[in-house]
Formats: sequence, C-alpha cells, structure tokens
Amino acid sequence: MLKTARNILSSAPLIAMPAFAADSELQTGITSVGPAKFLFTLAAALLLTLIFRSTANHLARYASTRIGKWRIRAALAKRSPDALHDFIIPGAYGGLAKLDHAMLTAGGILCIQTKHYSGVVFGAEDEAQWTNVDGVTRRRFLNPVIQNEGRRRALQKVVPDVPVANLVIFTGSVEFASPPPKNVIHIDELESYVARFVFGPSKIDDWHTVWLTVKAAAMTDADTRKDLQAQLGFG
Repeated sequence: MLKTARNILSSAPLIAMPAFAADSELQTGITSVGPAKFLFTLAAALLLTLIFRSTANHLARYASTRIGKWRIRAALAKRSPDALHDFIIPGAYGGLAKLDHAMLTAGGILCIQTKHYSGVVFGAEDEAQWTNVDGVTRRRFLNPVIQNEGRRRALQKVVPDVPVANLVIFTGSVEFASPPPKNVIHIDELESYVARFVFGPSKIDDWHTVWLTVKAAAMTDADTRKDLQAQLGFG
C-alpha cells in the first residue's frame, strides 16, 4: 500500500503539469485579445476623427468661399453698376487670363482679385508666396499682388488708354501679421478705398464705350474655360 501511495504521489506532478500548461495557454490567449481590441478601437476612433475633421474643414472652407463670393459681389454692386465677375480675357503675353472681378470707377478700372481666407496671413509684398494660418489649417498660396499684376496687365491691353489698378480684397475674418501693401484690403474697407484712390491721368471722355470694350473682350463660355484649364494643367 505504501508503494502504491508513493506511485500516486510521484505521478501527481506529471498529471498537474499538462493541466497547468493548458491553463497558461488559455490565459495568454484571452489576455492578448483585450489589447488587440483596444488598439483596433483606438485606431478606428482616430481614423474617424481625422475623417470628420477633414470633412468639417472642407465644409467650412466651402461655406466661407460661398459667403465671400456673395459679399464681394454685393459690395461691388453697391459701389458701381459696372462690374464684371469671373471672366476670361487674352493674357498679356499670350494664352488666357482669368479675372475675379473688374469694376469701373470715375477715374479708371479696378482689376480685383479676391481671397476668401480667415485667420492670420503672413507675407511681404515682394515674397513669391504667402502663408495663411487658420486654426490648425496652414496653407501656402501665391502672392496675390504679384499674381493679380499679370491679370491687370492683360486688362490694360484691352483698354490701353485707360488707367487700370491692381487691388486684392480679403473677404474673411483675416488679420495680417505685418502691415499689408496699400492695395491689399479687407472687404469692409472697399468703400473708403475707392473713395480716396486716385488713378493716373487719362483723357477718356466716353467711359461707357470703355466699359463696352471690356465687356466685349470678356469670355465666359464653357469652351474658353476648358482651354484655360488645359493651359493651367500644362503649366
């Protein structure tokens, strides 16, 4: 009997070891599922946050642009009955040039480019690119003064004897990190800017004919817009 008991005791560890190993494997498998699910949930949450933020930023940008376009058209219509919007003319050095707006005043024509940005704008008059920081959004864009100068020259070729001025207007809630050039204003300043702006001398007697000439040169048809897009894509 004693021998039998010893045999039982000596075999007990052999029986317990497989059971312990099985328990260990089962516990390891269960605990590994927890972190995996957590990481997957965290990654999914981060992805949804990024998608939501991107969509929200896109919608905000779209709304800001639509409101800005409405504001500038209303402001120009209030200031002058003679204004053109979103049109194309032959470029100053070949090709095509797209103008945001042009407005006839008592002394000449304002060639206007609009930027529908909010936040803070950084950039000097002679810098090739400016920077806009709006919350977490940061974008680089071409210096609008330099960019619009090419458009001004294109418009000047249409009416060579008429003074044409370069004007850049921001429509959003924008602040400038440093004083902007004199011809870069906020839309709220349009009325006072036009009232005090002095064009160069001209000998124009028939401004009506001048404006008819500009309107005749303006192109808005679909084919011309396709040609412009092809030109931009090629460039």
